[in-house]
Amino acid sequence: MSHLVPIRTPCIGVCSTGVGDVVCRGCKRFAHEVIDWNGYSQEQKRAIDRRLDIFLAQCVANKFRIVDLPLLNWQLGVQQIRIQAHHDPHSHIFALLKAGAKQIASPELYGFEILPPHRDKSLVVLREEVDEEFWVLSAAHYDRYIATGDLFATGPA
Repeated sequence: MSHLVPIRTPCIGVCSTGVGDVVCRGCKRFAHEVIDWNGYSQEQKRAIDRRLDIFLAQCVANKFRIVDLPLLNWQLGVQQIRIQAHHDPHSHIFALLKAGAKQIASPELYGFEILPPHRDKSLVVLREEVDEEFWVLSAAHYDRYIATGDLFATGPA
């Protein structure tokens, strides 16, 4: 696995774990992942990165559809949006919206479209909804698989 690109921290500098959140509202990692990140192996970091990418891509795909991937990739380059090349392209849409949802008048010129049930909302509102759904999904995952310490316990409780 040493030939793989090192996983960068997903931290965006908006950490809420310091105020008691078990799931960071910024990067959506669990508090213990934020605290222990520098001690994790690349394989452990890759597993966290993969989970976050899957969750974010799912939330974005609930509201947007990629109509022209080469155009989306070109726009990301032109706009100098920092992305993780190994992430799902739906995650790249979120990076684009974070950088400039207010400046995008026609999503189709950026290679994506808003799905019909959400076309009455602005890209700023949709970006905020995706971010909230991403946090809710991460928090639900934490509640189900991390907070439930006895989930995989064997034998009598």
